[in-house]
Amino acid sequence: MADRISREEALMQTAELWAKRSTCLKPNGAVIARDGRVIAIGYNGSPAGHPHCLDVGCDPGPDGGCQRTLHAEANAIAMAARFGISTEGSSMYCTSSPCPMCSKLIINTGISELIYRNPYRLTQGLDLLTKSGIKVSWLHKEKKDEER
Repeated sequence: MADRISREEALMQTAELWAKRSTCLKPNGAVIARDGRVIAIGYNGSPAGHPHCLDVGCDPGPDGGCQRTLHAEANAIAMAARFGISTEGSSMYCTSSPCPMCSKLIINTGISELIYRNPYRLTQGLDLLTKSGIKVSWLHKEKKDEER
């Protein structure tokens, strides 16, 4: 079956699908997986019950990022915590590489691998993950996927 995508690509495309639920003007998605199976998802969005960037605009902070929204990585970790799902030894798939704050959350929750599609404008998050012994991979979009 020539068009069958890898499990890694399927998980990344799942993160990209959830990014489409983002309520921030900077859409991103994240999936936490264990043994190739999704255990939690997240996307950029305001805390429950608060205004969405799509409705009232982003609230830019000093570093240029939106302060109104939680990042996809943080929301995925929060979902796992809310439902009592351990993230120890899991992998996280992100549509963008994580910011420094999300990288700290990833480290402290025992996630052992980070796979991202697009580089984030700040590289400190990736540096922090690498220094902490977390495996980091950049999953480029395959040429045949771009042509579809």
